[in-house]
Amino acid sequence: MTTTSPGLAVADTSFPDGFPAGTVEPHYVVTEALGTDPASIFAGISAEDRAFWERARAFVQDEVLPVIDGYWERGEYPLHLLERLGQQDLLRDGIPVDGFPPMSSMAAGLVNMEISRGDGSVATMIAVQGGLALRSIAECGSAAQKEQWLPAVASGTEYAAFALTEPTHGSDSVALESTATRTGGGFLLNGEKKWIGNGSVGGVTVVWARGEDGQVHGYLVPQDSPGYTAAKIEGKLALRAIWQAHIRLENVFVPDANVLPGARTFKDTARVLLATRLGVAWSAVGHATACYETAVQYARQRRQFGRPLAASQIVQERLARMLSELATMQLMVVQMTRLDEAGTLTPEQASLAKYTCTRIARGIASNARDLLGGNGILLANRVARHLADIEAIHTYEGTETMQALIIGRGITGTSAFA
Repeated sequence: MTTTSPGLAVADTSFPDGFPAGTVEPHYVVTEALGTDPASIFAGISAEDRAFWERARAFVQDEVLPVIDGYWERGEYPLHLLERLGQQDLLRDGIPVDGFPPMSSMAAGLVNMEISRGDGSVATMIAVQGGLALRSIAECGSAAQKEQWLPAVASGTEYAAFALTEPTHGSDSVALESTATRTGGGFLLNGEKKWIGNGSVGGVTVVWARGEDGQVHGYLVPQDSPGYTAAKIEGKLALRAIWQAHIRLENVFVPDANVLPGARTFKDTARVLLATRLGVAWSAVGHATACYETAVQYARQRRQFGRPLAASQIVQERLARMLSELATMQLMVVQMTRLDEAGTLTPEQASLAKYTCTRIARGIASNARDLLGGNGILLANRVARHLADIEAIHTYEGTETMQALIIGRGITGTSAFA
């Protein structure tokens, strides 16, 4: 018997006489892209958008899937994949940057979906670097700041982070307590931030802090600034191949030139989060697609009771249920993205997309993991990694409860939170 990866056996063709060859488990091929589109919802995608999608798929198949299990298991950050995302222009999340070709919101969604079909940590690189940090500079930065940072962050030659969440302020991020105090030629930042992707790898961090006017403002903070310390958060059971940091800011000096002039209140922060919330919904579709396609491929190859699992009525029913749920998610994100491109997407609609898609993705992942039996917990069989990573996206960019309250505010006209 030979092995290709830990826990995955491949049948040897040179069995001794009398060896029970049927006891040797075959090598299951479960990572092929099946192009799942049951409602033909992607049939009308433009050639330009499809080109981004196809480039993302090739990147996943050729560069992510062959290596990601090892990085995930070891808890190591494959920064070279972030750089490759930039080199292939897959990092911008639809944000226009001088010198780069147009990238629509639909193209950004398709890229998020496809990269998530490969791995959630790699998709989070896009969400952090492009969706949050790059978007903050693009929407709130000065002309000089945009010229300095946008091309470098978009191309992956500079790392970028987005520091909003605090150890004591998660869902109530509007109540953040990090402070920015005026001093000669700039501001002094003090406070702590938590769950900050890319916050400890070098580069620049977009820090959100409360000024002396009581409003929330944005500041560009190089991570080598005196007083900026960041520790990698250990012990994560999800998104293990990207590092989140716990940051401490102790009298970190930020010159006036590094203050984002367009970030004047928390509403400017919320504008950035609105756009990325839809991206998380697209990511959920990608994770669910990976789990469904893995289940289909496994059911075709795995034999029990003298026949493939795919020949079982209950297995077919479960696959049909997953496909139905996946189609619902696809329809949701495509329609919401059309609204986004038309400039009419509301916060309630973005929350509805994330609320619906992350919830359904959890169910599809659980169903697929169960269908694979004991093999469902092996990294080599893909589903367990996605099952764990969905738990992270279910929480970040606003928990399910917060999304429900945003939706509920739209339904009732009354806010149940601040």
